[in-house]
Amino acid sequence: MNLVLKLLAGIFGGILVGLYLPLPAVELLITAKVLVGQLISFTIPLIILFFIASGIAGLPQGSGHLLGKTVGFAYGSTIVAGTLAFLLISAVIPMFDVSTSFHASEASELKGYIDLEIPPLMGVMTALASAFIFGIGISYQNLTSLKSVVDEGREVIDGLLAKVIIPLLPVYIAGVFADMTVAGTVVSTLSTFGIVLVAAVVMHWLWLTFLYVTTGLMLKRSPLELIKNMMPAYVTALGTMSSAATIPVSLRASKSNQVQEEVANFTVPLCATIHLSGSTITIVTCAMAVMFLSPDLAQPTLGTMLPFIFMLGVVMIAAPGAPGGAVMSALGLLSTMLGFGESALALMIALYLAQDSFGTACNVTGDGVIALWVDKFSRQTQTA
Repeated sequence: MNLVLKLLAGIFGGILVGLYLPLPAVELLITAKVLVGQLISFTIPLIILFFIASGIAGLPQGSGHLLGKTVGFAYGSTIVAGTLAFLLISAVIPMFDVSTSFHASEASELKGYIDLEIPPLMGVMTALASAFIFGIGISYQNLTSLKSVVDEGREVIDGLLAKVIIPLLPVYIAGVFADMTVAGTVVSTLSTFGIVLVAAVVMHWLWLTFLYVTTGLMLKRSPLELIKNMMPAYVTALGTMSSAATIPVSLRASKSNQVQEEVANFTVPLCATIHLSGSTITIVTCAMAVMFLSPDLAQPTLGTMLPFIFMLGVVMIAAPGAPGGAVMSALGLLSTMLGFGESALALMIALYLAQDSFGTACNVTGDGVIALWVDKFSRQTQTA
């Protein structure tokens, strides 16, 4: 929550700078924004390369049937959640006044004092392909030395995110909003924030309701009892904003739902890494809002959003543990597949971080459903 408060301070600080300080001071803040933005752009392919390669290489061996079922359910949940979010938001957003549109491209003609470019080492798709090749190769051939390299690379990037980029995000957001203030688009932009955030949280609750009602009916269990047992994990995730930190509570909650101990011990920690249905709902909802309300971007259609959702489920594998890790992993896809510019990406970061705790809580509570289904099929395998 300290990060959320700092983010809000950055937004309103940027607005005040744009309104009341002379242009040289605004350009100084924009210089900081440019530098942080270049660092973020440089880091995106490295996030994808090291985190996905490390995640695939670190998948547990010797539990093939449990592993396949867990990964399949987690990916399927992410895809279905993102698709349902697209369908519902497509029906709801056009009801709002489109006159509140904003320009998500460069907000003003102001430039920073330093024109610095830090080209990424590789493109997003190159990083993704490399991550899968090395991750699968390391896992299949049990290359422990190379695995330590990608694991240590992940630690370096995780430290860069946690110690440098995430703390600098309020400055980056302040520069973006100062730029928008000078251009005169900040009021219409802020007016969309509340609607989008409420829509994302409501989508989380609808998705969890769908999961638990469907699972309860199909497994002949009480949906209310199942979700009541998982509520401690939901509340813990709201407070910690971390799926990993919630694992002990999630384990107890899944075992309270009569999931076998060995299945829960395997499924819950793995899902904390690979299952991000709540984060997917948030990113799809926020991305569509930005696209609907920006005349500079193509309007979202099933043809453009479905490939994005499928790729999103992949790039968020082993998303960084730092707050906002999922959206940091998704920035590359937002820019390459949906055409988001710097201002649109900054809005995505701000919107995502403002509700990160709710997205994490949705992820964690959904893990309980996956544990129930893996447990069911595991029991069937044992009795066969």
